[in-house]
Amino acid sequence: MASKVQTSPDGFRDHISTVDEHGKRVWVYPRKPKGKLYDYRKWVSYALLAILFTGPFIKINGLPLLMLNVVERKFVIFGVLFWPQDFFLLVLAFLALVVFIILFTVVYGRLFCGWVCPQTIFLEMVFRRIEYLIEGDFTKQRALDKMPWNTEKILKKGTKTAVFLLISFIIANTFLAYVIGIDALKEIVTDSPLNHLAGFGTLVAFTGIFYWVFAFFREQVCTIVCPYGRLQGVMLDKKSLVVAYDYGRGEPRGKLRKGQERTDGDCIDCHQCLQVCPTGIDIRNGAQQLECINCTACIDACNDIMRMIDKPEGLIRYDSEEAIAEGKQWELFTPRVMGYTFVLVLLLSALSALLLTRDDAQATILRTPGQLYQKTEQGTVKNLYNISVINKTNIEMPLTLRLHGLDGTTKVVGSSLVLPAQGIVEGVFFTEIPQAQLKGMNSEIEIGIYHGDELITTQETKFLAPAK
Repeated sequence: MASKVQTSPDGFRDHISTVDEHGKRVWVYPRKPKGKLYDYRKWVSYALLAILFTGPFIKINGLPLLMLNVVERKFVIFGVLFWPQDFFLLVLAFLALVVFIILFTVVYGRLFCGWVCPQTIFLEMVFRRIEYLIEGDFTKQRALDKMPWNTEKILKKGTKTAVFLLISFIIANTFLAYVIGIDALKEIVTDSPLNHLAGFGTLVAFTGIFYWVFAFFREQVCTIVCPYGRLQGVMLDKKSLVVAYDYGRGEPRGKLRKGQERTDGDCIDCHQCLQVCPTGIDIRNGAQQLECINCTACIDACNDIMRMIDKPEGLIRYDSEEAIAEGKQWELFTPRVMGYTFVLVLLLSALSALLLTRDDAQATILRTPGQLYQKTEQGTVKNLYNISVINKTNIEMPLTLRLHGLDGTTKVVGSSLVLPAQGIVEGVFFTEIPQAQLKGMNSEIEIGIYHGDELITTQETKFLAPAK
């Protein structure tokens, strides 16, 4: 639904298209899109939805493909387990992701928003398609909303609400599976809700949130809530690839009249681009509008009209503002792009090096507080240590401790150390070293933690001894 024409050429930038002059929301009834690009978007969306819904069931080495368990501070990314001790790796990965998003946006504009963003995929390719199926195209939807409550309206609205709630429940389960894991989710779903009040309550809450977002809030997420949409004006420039209207070719606009020779531009002011826009904007007002998600619905609609009036396609197309203004080809490798690419390569190289050299376990060894050394009759010195080891794999590992670089022994107090899969083991052990090998009262020693004959990780600590 088009917004009101403004007296100022740039008046559309003073307000969002879905709010009128009285601050009341303007409900958008977009025409059902069709066309080549829309078909491509459907296949991309279906592929991404398949990945999203099957992801929790995919495991690598017994670990989920992706799990972001904030509660237990355990994160699994592509089958690799990360603990809070790996925070620096997650920070580096986050920085690389931020730089990638900036680089991608500088080059391709808001292509992510229109083609990959979960909000757009669910709204345009799931919920709105169901809405078209139940209520009809935009004119029928508008008429249905205006009619009084009768059997037809109750039946259609009730059916749509039930289907929307069911899909929202499925989405909530899927996202929760990425947080706590599919096994924990199965336990919540199959067991009595009374035994899992927190998990069941979370499912209900997220179901309600998803239903509200896709049934009511809709495109407002992109224009009001999403930080990426708000920051696009900072990241984009006139060289970025965006969905743009070729005003040089299209203006001045003029209606197409039978038997009358046209002297106007190619735009016949048919408003088809406005009718299909899911955020209610007029793409002809200019590129880089806050509400534009680069979904290409207007491109398909305009190309369809151009074919009907025997004009070349591409009046609305993917291009840069600079290319349209100067009539030249879009330029990919700009100095800004090369700069961001260099930074991204550095971050990815550092992250790859750290991941390749990352140990399967991480140990912390500290002298037991309040304990001094013990001197034996054999001329050796003992120190008592506390050890904590975190397993970053899905394999249980019996551990042995060995002293490196010195002739000495280690002995675990009590039972042996068995490191559980994805778990932590803590223990106490003695280290005994001949005093003759020690350099002073406070020496650096290195303890190796082994699984069989395989060295998993090493840890340096202090060893106290009497003065010689």
